[in-house]
Amino acid sequence: MLTIAEIKSLAVESIESRRNEIIEISKHILENPETGFTEQKTSKFVKEKFEALGIPFQDKLAITGVKGFIEGGAGTGPSVAVIGELDSLRVVDHPYHDDVTGAAHACGHHCQIGSMIGTMIGILVPGVLENLSGRVIPMAVPAEEFIEVERRKRLRDEGKIEFMGGKQEFIKLGVFDDVDMAMICHTATDEGKFSLGLGGTSTANVLKLVEFYGRGAHAGAAPHKGINALNAAMIALSGINANRETFRDQDTVRVNGILTSGGDAVNVIPGNVTLEYRVRSGYLDALANNSKKVDRSFKAGALAVGARVSITNIAGYLPMRNNKDLQQLFGNNAEQVVGKQNVLVRPDNYNDGGSTDMGDLAHIMPLIHPFCGGATGTPHGNDYVIDDYDKAVIEPAKSMAMTIIDLLTEKSQKAIAIKETDDTPMTKDQYLKLQRERNEVIEFDGSDD
Repeated sequence: MLTIAEIKSLAVESIESRRNEIIEISKHILENPETGFTEQKTSKFVKEKFEALGIPFQDKLAITGVKGFIEGGAGTGPSVAVIGELDSLRVVDHPYHDDVTGAAHACGHHCQIGSMIGTMIGILVPGVLENLSGRVIPMAVPAEEFIEVERRKRLRDEGKIEFMGGKQEFIKLGVFDDVDMAMICHTATDEGKFSLGLGGTSTANVLKLVEFYGRGAHAGAAPHKGINALNAAMIALSGINANRETFRDQDTVRVNGILTSGGDAVNVIPGNVTLEYRVRSGYLDALANNSKKVDRSFKAGALAVGARVSITNIAGYLPMRNNKDLQQLFGNNAEQVVGKQNVLVRPDNYNDGGSTDMGDLAHIMPLIHPFCGGATGTPHGNDYVIDDYDKAVIEPAKSMAMTIIDLLTEKSQKAIAIKETDDTPMTKDQYLKLQRERNEVIEFDGSDD
């Protein structure tokens, strides 16, 4: 009978023996970036890796998602998901951008797929799987980066998706119904300060597709006959900026956006202008309050020039919550992998302002969202690259594999205890109800007609 320490050693040795192969998985995805709900090449690549490992799977989940199934050899027990995110950002001047689409992995999701598959390589080794009670579920999930809102709205209008975030849509589709807990490891710029980290939270957010409708006219001969939708948008942005002094520091408020259409020709008064905007806050009540201020500003812009505005509010993500017991297990294993001095533990209320749909999943099941070093540059910037794949891929794979062994050995006692004691805020149905209620369309007519 192997001890838990011996089982972990087998998993770690298997991952280490295939280190170069695992890193090449991440590098291949880096060189083939695709944005959310378009990740066909990446999905196909993941399926090929699952097939090579003998992992049965379901595919085409939320268009491109893949879900594998690995049965433990020691009987039934809870199911533990290891998640990797398929999608990239769009950063057209990133060194690894796609020349056609501008897609680029400027957030490290390519490393998540590598560490997820690396974890499975550790779990599947003889001597490990036969000692696990329960099921391990590797998942490749689309569309974590909440971008290209107009395109995703078209997918929603066509009935191809309901929610615009990948895990949101997985929850709705029931893909997580047989999952009891989950984990993922995300890259971060470590600046030599840590190898693996845990703790902290994230912001909730709401996405806004904003469409101003004015009236086009000849910009030289008849500007007085036009209603300038671009001016309406500029006044609205000034209104938003005027409200920034009311945003409380403790609420971790972020308001930002882009102008996706600002007119058709320089000699025509812009009749239609479109923006994509995002409001983030650390708490749902603060988010609702700040979102209203932003909507009010958009209405003010329309009113000022006599335009109309349509504001489509789209339910974004919920704040992250880490299960403390699961986090402790991961932390203990991370210390064994990289040394205690190289593990950073953040307080529960630490919030850097980012958002993730792991926060949505955390509201219906226990999970952890640790982070790993290995990246340099500014997240989402053109200089964000991985310079240490051991930190970004191999060390997370080892730590997650060891954590799964803790959870599912000894008749999965630890996993059962976490499942039974986690103070999950919502049921799946309650979550879906909340998110559907957050979706709304506001129409405002500022004209004199």
